[in-house]
Amino acid sequence: HRDIKSENILVCPLGELKLCDFGSATRKKPDGKPHQAYPVGTLQYNAPELLDGNWYYGPAVDMWGLGCVMAELLSGATLFQEESEYEMTAEMSESRDRMTSASGKLDPECLAKLSEDGRDVLTGLLTFCPEKRLTAAEALEHLWFNNSKAALD
Repeated sequence: HRDIKSENILVCPLGELKLCDFGSATRKKPDGKPHQAYPVGTLQYNAPELLDGNWYYGPAVDMWGLGCVMAELLSGATLFQEESEYEMTAEMSESRDRMTSASGKLDPECLAKLSEDGRDVLTGLLTFCPEKRLTAAEALEHLWFNNSKAALD
């Protein structure tokens, strides 16, 4: 999809979620084949690897976007507020120097709204290293999605 953000997630009457706005979408590239070298998606939801100019990215960029949306739902504001690519890259670099996951940017009060399993999912989605970031399959298998008590405390 490459542009997952709150505005591109629709909630249907029965609670089903649907993605929309596939203007940035592209087919997955084979390993070792880069995407075109131009920015995609909305800056505040861009994964660190995109900001680093890595054009060999994969589905992990969408998982990062989902993590940003999850953080936004908890806090009521976008996780990253920077307006320019330069500011965003600087903020991302500073955050990576201090933590392994951008979930650490959230106010502890926001994180307290989540169960331990929910915090684990958020941390996994916002892991800076794409190879260590939670995949869609791993997220769906996570205890937080498979335990009826595990949502918000």
